[in-house]
Amino acid sequence: MGQLWLWLAILARLSGIMAQEDLYRKVFVFRNDPSDAYVVLRVKPEQPLQNFTVCLRSYTDLTRPHSLFSYATKAQDNEILLFKPKPSEYRLYVGGKFVAFRVPEGRRDWEHVCASWESATGIAEFWLNGKPWPRKGLQRGYTVGAEAAILLGQEQDAFGGGFDVYNSFSGELADVYLWDVGLSPDKMRSAYQSLRLPPALLSWKSLSFELKGDVVVKPRLREALGP
Repeated sequence: MGQLWLWLAILARLSGIMAQEDLYRKVFVFRNDPSDAYVVLRVKPEQPLQNFTVCLRSYTDLTRPHSLFSYATKAQDNEILLFKPKPSEYRLYVGGKFVAFRVPEGRRDWEHVCASWESATGIAEFWLNGKPWPRKGLQRGYTVGAEAAILLGQEQDAFGGGFDVYNSFSGELADVYLWDVGLSPDKMRSAYQSLRLPPALLSWKSLSFELKGDVVVKPRLREALGP
């Protein structure tokens, strides 16, 4: 019986069957460049989003454009998209429109980003490694749809697909969270420091996911927090 369960576990991993894990001190490793791999995140918001915050860490030496977090609905493929077109810029898309945040070029180290948006004011916030950038206006009065496909590592040009491998991610991703509220400044800093956080729609500590292609879960090699 023990061997049977072992083989079932191996087959589940190979076939991409959904898992739910506490991924503390673990990472998703996207091994190829360019890559057709991605991770499907399994969550269904109970209602359309009037506010949200998305946070994650990335570790890569890519200089080409790449997608970090893609939330698509059948009506809008870039419903929420966190995208890095070049080393000195991040873009936050809401409802197909975006604002750009210019940043210092990385030192080939872990980068922690949080982006939040609220419909009532259209205010978009961007935080890099625990520090806020100037706020910008985006899609005031818009509502983010709830029926979504949420992926890491690819940009969706259609619901759940339509990938361009030259916008794919290669490297390591960790500490992915999505809230249906805008986090306070203290909580933004807590996310960077991996401290206690409020309940989330998507939580790295209890993540339901499905691996597609050449992406694996591995222990983190080094501390992700910078000086």
